Amino acid sequence: MEYSKTNISLSEIIKRLNAEYPDRETLLIHTDPFQLMVAVSLSAQTTDAGVNKVTPELFRRWPDPAALAGADAVELEALIHSLGFFRQKTCNLIAAARRLVEEFGGKVPREINHLISLPGIGRKSANVIRAHVWNLPGIIVDTHFGRVCRRLGLTDAKDPEKVEREIAALIPEDLQITFSMTANFHGRRYCMSRKPNCAGCPLNDICPKFGVGVG
Repeated sequence: MEYSKTNISLSEIIKRLNAEYPDRETLLIHTDPFQLMVAVSLSAQTTDAGVNKVTPELFRRWPDPAALAGADAVELEALIHSLGFFRQKTCNLIAAARRLVEEFGGKVPREINHLISLPGIGRKSANVIRAHVWNLPGIIVDTHFGRVCRRLGLTDAKDPEKVEREIAALIPEDLQITFSMTANFHGRRYCMSRKPNCAGCPLNDICPKFGVGVG
């Protein structure tokens, strides 16, 4: 697997990232597709740790789509207030739960076009759900993933959908979930937006942005 634009070996990148991040499951705590859908919806513009603090109580009060569809918005807002954008997230959660009940028999759909029809679920969230529930291929693009791929020279794109298309064309389907997760973790541990730890990075000898940390 060679990426001719930069002559970087994708096989080597994947090998090193896999070794660095052997545990590649989502950090969002969940036990079923509904809980993961709620968690990824809540995770926008906040931390997974923050989401994990509020979801146990949320699922205790509203354990399934039917219950959440009938949730009191003020009560839900108060519970998720710490996560930011709590009013919009509340509207999205209740609307998504109602859509699950009314159109999908109370179950989270696996088709990506159905998932992104749910309020609060974009392509990134949909691919997270598909990957971790059904092990379906897909490139999960967030700010960490995009930044790592740009610094490695795998894409110049900043639009998430374009990044998704370009990286999906490079990575075989059976490796897409793993690569998505390890690149995400790499962006959190070493390849931060500001002050990346290039000296400690396991890819520093093959990264074209070593010591530059831009993009």
